[in-house]
Amino acid sequence: MKQRSRGRRTLVAALVGLLCTGLAAGSGATAAPDPGGQGSAGKGSVGTDPLWRMADRVVDAVEEPSIPDREFRVTDHGATGDGTTDDHDAIMATVRAAHESGGGRVVLPEGTWLSEGPIHLESKIELHIADGARLLFGADPADYLPVVHTRWEGTEMYGYSPLIYAKNVHDVAITGSGVIDGNEASEFLSWYDKQDADVQQLRRMGFDGQPLDKRRFGEGHFLRPSMIQFFGAERVLLNDYTVTNSPFWINHLVYTDHATVRNLTVESHNANNDGVDVDSSTNVLVEKNTFRTGDDAVAVKSGRDKDGRDIGRPSERVVVRDNDMGGEDGIALGSEMSGDIRYVFFEDNTLRSGASAIRFKGNLDRGGTVEHIRVRDFEVDSFENLIWFQLNYPGELGGDFPPVYRDLVFEDFTVDSATTTLEIHGPEDVPLRNVTLRDIEVAESETPMVLENVEDLTFDDLVIAGERIDGELDWR
Repeated sequence: MKQRSRGRRTLVAALVGLLCTGLAAGSGATAAPDPGGQGSAGKGSVGTDPLWRMADRVVDAVEEPSIPDREFRVTDHGATGDGTTDDHDAIMATVRAAHESGGGRVVLPEGTWLSEGPIHLESKIELHIADGARLLFGADPADYLPVVHTRWEGTEMYGYSPLIYAKNVHDVAITGSGVIDGNEASEFLSWYDKQDADVQQLRRMGFDGQPLDKRRFGEGHFLRPSMIQFFGAERVLLNDYTVTNSPFWINHLVYTDHATVRNLTVESHNANNDGVDVDSSTNVLVEKNTFRTGDDAVAVKSGRDKDGRDIGRPSERVVVRDNDMGGEDGIALGSEMSGDIRYVFFEDNTLRSGASAIRFKGNLDRGGTVEHIRVRDFEVDSFENLIWFQLNYPGELGGDFPPVYRDLVFEDFTVDSATTTLEIHGPEDVPLRNVTLRDIEVAESETPMVLENVEDLTFDDLVIAGERIDGELDWR
């Protein structure tokens, strides 16, 4: 049954009143039976979901890089590691020497290695930041020119080089227990307050289909580069290092197939500091990392608006497991999702505190489909929102391409507190569909639910503040 006359306040009040009844009857829903009167079987019940078997296959199939086992030390090419001498040219000379020799490990030993410019990696290269080493990038944006081909918030362009950048490469790694430092004095950090005109111009160019060569945002523009970006890569390993003081997104995988992100410590709290962005990439494993970030801990994306739809490269076959997440948002899908996102699995993650533990974003410029998403076995401390779908933002550029989100299952959560447990705002013409919450216990919550335009919403042993909800619900 469609319900169009009830406002948000009415719905919230109605759901609060229904918590003790066990089903959401006032909206035309029908109650789901309690199987055997014993509740859900927990994780055993989800073992029948074939998609989790797919997650195991993804993990087994992800390929790590094959790199020759030989070392090239930056000190052999003139690097000093004293923290004041510019070692950029010596580091790049070492990368070239390793590449010309067929590949190997470029080693930064203990010391502070100042690079006044970006490090561009090649195929068959492992950049190894050893224990006690700090790769410190210079503070002057001019050192990150000329522009390179990149993707900025889902739109391709030419912009300032990411601090570590690799384009059209295979078998590449960044390893070691040292630190990659974007520099707390970087001028890039001041650009957030200057970027709006460039952001709007780039988005309009992508929306209108302006040729890529015209999207040039170098000197005189203020779009911050990612800390680390792979742009067109096969077999990538990111392992063990610590990152701090990133100017923008931190570990950014664009058009990358077969990537492992493991054992990182991300401690960076600047604007838009996502820990990992999986962007139109496939066969990706993100595991055993610690994120303390200024934005999402892990985000999955696939391009923005017409540019993303035309490129049409989805993110798919992604597994995110065993991470400790302390970002503003824990995990996020979108809002750049125009190229589709599917078959993404989140398992055994711990989420600390922030705005939204799990957030799904989209607007009417986007288009795109997000489907076949599975999330289970989460321990959540305290968030304003536990699960938040905001899919109906008006198009900033006048588009009428509502995003499609469907077939999402959340199960086996233990949550200390969430101001709002579930908030859904779907597009009126394309409601959110096929969402299940199973075996979730929220100890404290002020607002159980806020719902707008959702169909086939299923509750199976959802417990909020001691009251159980089972049932099926459509709300339009």
